[in-house]
Amino acid sequence: MIRNVTFENKPLTLVGRNLQIPRKAPNFTAVDNELREANLSSFGNRIKIFSFFLSHDTPVCDIQVREFNRRASTMTDDVVVIGISTDLPFAQKRFRETFNIRNMTLVSDYRYRSFGINYGVLIKEWNLLTRGVMIVDRINTLRYVQITNELANQPDYDETLDQLEEVIETPELSSSKGGNSECRENPPPLSSEAIQTMLPRHPGWELVGGNKLVKRYRLNSFADAKYYLDLFSVIAEEQKHHPSFLLNYGRLKVTLTTHSAEGLTENDFIMAEIIDEVVDV
Repeated sequence: MIRNVTFENKPLTLVGRNLQIPRKAPNFTAVDNELREANLSSFGNRIKIFSFFLSHDTPVCDIQVREFNRRASTMTDDVVVIGISTDLPFAQKRFRETFNIRNMTLVSDYRYRSFGINYGVLIKEWNLLTRGVMIVDRINTLRYVQITNELANQPDYDETLDQLEEVIETPELSSSKGGNSECRENPPPLSSEAIQTMLPRHPGWELVGGNKLVKRYRLNSFADAKYYLDLFSVIAEEQKHHPSFLLNYGRLKVTLTTHSAEGLTENDFIMAEIIDEVVDV
């Protein structure tokens, strides 16, 4: 995925999980216009087009929402178009009603930046979503990613519809990538043999005391270390996994273990994999 974009040729950095396609689409937590939580499962087994952007109060984003709303009117019922930004839900509702946005759903990432973090489209310098489009198929495989290099430009709508046709023609594409992207409830503890088998797949993580995974990060400043701690915390809370963090100036230490199992479980390795997908660390 693209990790840098520009705005009027000024460079900006994208942070979050660096996703490769095709792969299982991560879950996320957003808020709809009635302040109810919305996530990936909210849109069922339909093909999902995510149109993400900075704010509908900017001219290019305004055009992007209206254009996808227009094109969505010709799509079948098994396709849903979701517009997502960090605009407040109240502002999104007003925009939807003012401009008669009836063919697509608008949701807000204002509360957690969860979509931005889980899909790697959060602008670090602005704390806003970048501009682009993603397509997730009926079985929640991420099939297509388009990130606009220059934020002043619109996405390529025709390319998006061409990719949508390909997804419709091949509705279920399996992938081994990201197959274990969600932690599971009450996993059993792993044997020492299983731990030794899995550990080499997670470079940089150390086995400590036979029951903990530890990784240390060196960042440029205290603020940078705190920033990534916050990114990791959002993901961990959604996964219902609670790592231990030690923050010391530009150093961040992450410790993973499953207390209920009194040792390491598959969830700890899943969480390690997710954390490793966060870029620029």
